[in-house]
Amino acid sequence: MNRLLINRLFPFLRWWPLVNAHSLRADLVAGLVGALMVLPQGIAFATLAGLPPAYGLYCAIVPTIVAGLYGSSMHTVSGPTNALSLMTFAALAPLATPGSTDYVEMAATLAFLAGLCMLALGVLRLGLLVNFISQPVIVGFTAGAGILILVSQLGPLTGIAVPQGTSFVRTLVLVARGLHETMPAVVAVALVTIGVNWAVRRWRPRWPSIVLAMLAGVAAAIVLDLMFGAGRTGITMLDPIPRRLPPFAWPHLDPGALGQLSGVAVAVAIVSLTQSISIAKAIALRSGQRIDGNQEFIGQGLSNMAAGLFSGFPTSASVNRSGPNLEAGAVTPMAAVFAGLLLAAIVLVFAPLVAWLPLPAVAGVLCLAGWSLIDLTRIRATLRMSRGEGGVLLLTMFATLVMRLEVAVLAGVVTSLVLYLNRTSRPTMRSLVPDDRSPERTLVPVEADRRECPQLKILSVEGSIYFGAVNHVATHFDTLREFSPDQKHLLLIARNVNFVDVAGADLLASEAKRRVADGGALYLYGLRPQVESFLARGDALGTIGARRVFTSKSVAIADIFTRLDPEICRRCTARIFYECQQVEPLSDE
Repeated sequence: MNRLLINRLFPFLRWWPLVNAHSLRADLVAGLVGALMVLPQGIAFATLAGLPPAYGLYCAIVPTIVAGLYGSSMHTVSGPTNALSLMTFAALAPLATPGSTDYVEMAATLAFLAGLCMLALGVLRLGLLVNFISQPVIVGFTAGAGILILVSQLGPLTGIAVPQGTSFVRTLVLVARGLHETMPAVVAVALVTIGVNWAVRRWRPRWPSIVLAMLAGVAAAIVLDLMFGAGRTGITMLDPIPRRLPPFAWPHLDPGALGQLSGVAVAVAIVSLTQSISIAKAIALRSGQRIDGNQEFIGQGLSNMAAGLFSGFPTSASVNRSGPNLEAGAVTPMAAVFAGLLLAAIVLVFAPLVAWLPLPAVAGVLCLAGWSLIDLTRIRATLRMSRGEGGVLLLTMFATLVMRLEVAVLAGVVTSLVLYLNRTSRPTMRSLVPDDRSPERTLVPVEADRRECPQLKILSVEGSIYFGAVNHVATHFDTLREFSPDQKHLLLIARNVNFVDVAGADLLASEAKRRVADGGALYLYGLRPQVESFLARGDALGTIGARRVFTSKSVAIADIFTRLDPEICRRCTARIFYECQQVEPLSDE
C-alpha cells in the first residue's frame, strides 16, 4: 500500500508527527474550553431541532472526534449548529411528532443519509460543486434561518403558548394576539442571559460568554422563583439528561424513510458542506494553513454518518467553536478529540444538573445564535454593489421564511445560476479601429471622430461563445450585415473568448460561409490555445480556413488588406491602416 493511499485512508497521519508534550497540553486546554462552550449550545440546538436536550450533546462527542481526525483543517471543530438544527426541525416536524421516538430515529437517519452524500462527493472529488452556491445564496439563507430562529423563540422568550412546529407567519400571529399573556419573569431571565452575553463579549471577549450567560440565566431564574414562587413566574426548566454515552443504533434505511428524507438529505449536505468549507477557509486564513476541500467533504461525511449511528442529527463545522478553539491555543486536531472525550466525561458526571437550566435562558442563547447568522454588513454591501445579486439574496431569504428550507436553498441556487447565465449570454461586442494618433496603431473603440475602414469591420468579443450566447452573437452579426453591407470582411478579436462549445463553433463556421458568399471572409485573431484546439477538432476551423487565423495583429491586417477591393481603397480618404499610405488615391481629374 503506497504512502498516498495510506494518507487518504488515515489523513490524521499527516499531522500526527506534530503531536508532542507541548501540543498535547495546549490541545487539552483548548478541548476543555470547547467542551464547556458546547454544553449550553448543544442543549439549545437540540431544543431548536425538536429533540431532547441530550441529543445536542451526543452530536458533539463522536461526530466531533471523527471530523477532527478525518478533516483537513487543523483547528475546525464540528458539531450541532443553528442552521442545521433548524433545517432538521423544518424537515421532520411534518413527518413525526418532535421529541418522539420516531422523530429521533428520523433525525439520525437524516444525518446518516446526508453523511453518505457528503462522503460520496468527497471520494469522487467533486468538492468544486460547492462553488456553484453563490455567496448571496448563503448570506440570504443564513439570514433567513436567523430570522426563523428568532421568531421560533418568541414563545419561550415571552411565556406565550406557541405550539411546537408552528409556521413563521402563524407564530407571529399567535404572539401578537397573546401579548397580554406575556410573563415578565420569563422575559427577565431571557434578557439577563442575552445582556450578560453581550457584556462579556464586549468587555471580556476571551471569556466563555455563552457559558457565563447561561449561568446568569440560571441565577436569575432561581432568584425570581424564590421571590415570587415558581407557580407565578411561569419559568420552566429543561428535563434532566441521563448519565450515559451516546447509544449506538443503526439508522432506518427502509424504502419509506429513503423516499421521505433523500431530498432533504441532499439539501442538508449542501448547507453543511458550504458552512464547513467557508469556516475552514476563514480559519485557515488566520492560521496560514491550506485546506483540502475534498478531504473536508470526507471528514464531514464520516462525521454525519457517525452522528446517525450514535443518536445524533445533522452536523457541520461550527463557527462558534472553531474560532475560540484557535484562540484557546489549539495546535492540532487533537483539541477536537479532547473536546469530545471531555464532553463525554462531563455528561457522565454532571448530566442531571441540566434540570437547573431554565427554558427562557436556552431561548436567549438561541436568539444570540440566530442574530449572529444575520450578516447585516454583507447584506448591505451586496444590495449596494449589485441589484441582481441583491435580488438573489432577498429572494433566498424570503423563500427561507415561507418555504421548506431545502426548497429555499434550491430556489436560491437556481436563481443565482439563471442570473449568471443571463450575464454570460450577452458577451460584450465592440467595434474597434486603429488609433492613428498612436505609433503602434493600438486598436481602440470606435468613436464619433474616428472613421472605420469601409471594407473591414474589426470586432472584439469579450465573453464565451456558447449555446446561451449564440443568439446574442448571431443577432449582432446579422445587424452588422444589415447596416454595414459594404464591410464584407470581419476580423474577430478573440483574446477574451475563453470558451467555445459546439453551438458556438457552428455559429462561427456559418458566419464564415455567409461572409464568403457575400464576397468577403471571417478572420480570427488572438484565439486562445484551448479554443483553437476545440475548433480544430471539428469542421469549424476547416470552414473558416487556417490561413485566416492569426496570432499577430499586424500580420492579420497586412494579409486582409491584400484581399480588399483596391478601387474602394483608392477612393477612401480615411487611411485607417499603415498599408493605406501605399495606395495611390484617385485623382480629382
